[in-house]
Amino acid sequence: MLELRSVFKILQDKSISTSILTDINLKIENGEFVSLVGKSGSGKSSLLYLMGTLDKPTSGEILIQNKLIDFKNEKLIHQIRKNELGFVFQFHYLISELTVLENVLLPVANGDQKKYVERAKYLLNEMSLEGKIHRKPNQISGGERQRVALARALIKNPKLLLADEPTGNLDSINGLKVMETLKKLHETEKTTIVLVTHEIEFSKWGKRTIRLTDGKISN
Repeated sequence: MLELRSVFKILQDKSISTSILTDINLKIENGEFVSLVGKSGSGKSSLLYLMGTLDKPTSGEILIQNKLIDFKNEKLIHQIRKNELGFVFQFHYLISELTVLENVLLPVANGDQKKYVERAKYLLNEMSLEGKIHRKPNQISGGERQRVALARALIKNPKLLLADEPTGNLDSINGLKVMETLKKLHETEKTTIVLVTHEIEFSKWGKRTIRLTDGKISN
């Protein structure tokens, strides 16, 4: 599904070099649920962004579905993000003027939206939001907004879901609901999930835990 080979990420500011990730070698199989943990500044989010082609490595190789990613090929990168990947971030980034259902359908081109409506309703039902599809984001709770963002990320049934601290801004009850939703969809749709979290209890929900320390895999 996803492989990183000798990946380095170095930030260069004039004469100062800062190593963010060092010699990352990692393979994630189809259908895995992997938790990525580490202290603040350990490189968790940086690694996730490389996995999602939102950033490019200084050196090394990244493969998705056994295809070597050419970061100079913008068309290829766009197609990978569009067809292979789903993203959930700490902030939900919903459009306030749109309804819950319309927000979920955002990643789908206008001409294709009709055929995705049933899937959107199915996902919202799985997230216990079936009665709120016509509400605006300001009419639902923070936990519900995060579940809407999760449904949006899953609308095109991506093979790989990358979640960056999806419970970070939620209380324990709503955080638990988001994690239960992730687990349920992982089991029913066999989606490969990489979860970045600083919450130890939630990290245990993954089938495998990868720990980063100072930009290196330490386990």
